Amino acid sequence: QVQLVESGGGLVQAGDSLILSCAPSGRTISGYAMGWFRQGPGKEREFVAAITWSGATTYYADSVKGRFTVSRDNTKNTMYLQMSGLKPEDTAVYHCAAALDIATISRRGRYDYWGRGTQVTVSS
Repeated sequence: QVQLVESGGGLVQAGDSLILSCAPSGRTISGYAMGWFRQGPGKEREFVAAITWSGATTYYADSVKGRFTVSRDNTKNTMYLQMSGLKPEDTAVYHCAAALDIATISRRGRYDYWGRGTQVTVSS
């Protein structure tokens, strides 16, 4: 079974930037769209961003458009989330996910594989 592992979270100040990474552990994912979800304290899980296998297509939640950029490097089997202009409301556990198509992630909020998450805390 494929496991996804996130890294790069931490405590930052509002307005700061941060890069999260996600990579499979144990097995390599090939041909999968990938994306990010987050869940803040007392909040429901929400979709953040997703990217196709080729990297040609991306989708973002309205709340992060213009601030976050999702990318991937398939030679490294790694997906990234570049976050800038961070706000306190971005505070959440960020989970990466993988699915056979991007719509599963971006539209349906579902996934085939899922990571434990990395904590991002943004102070004001």
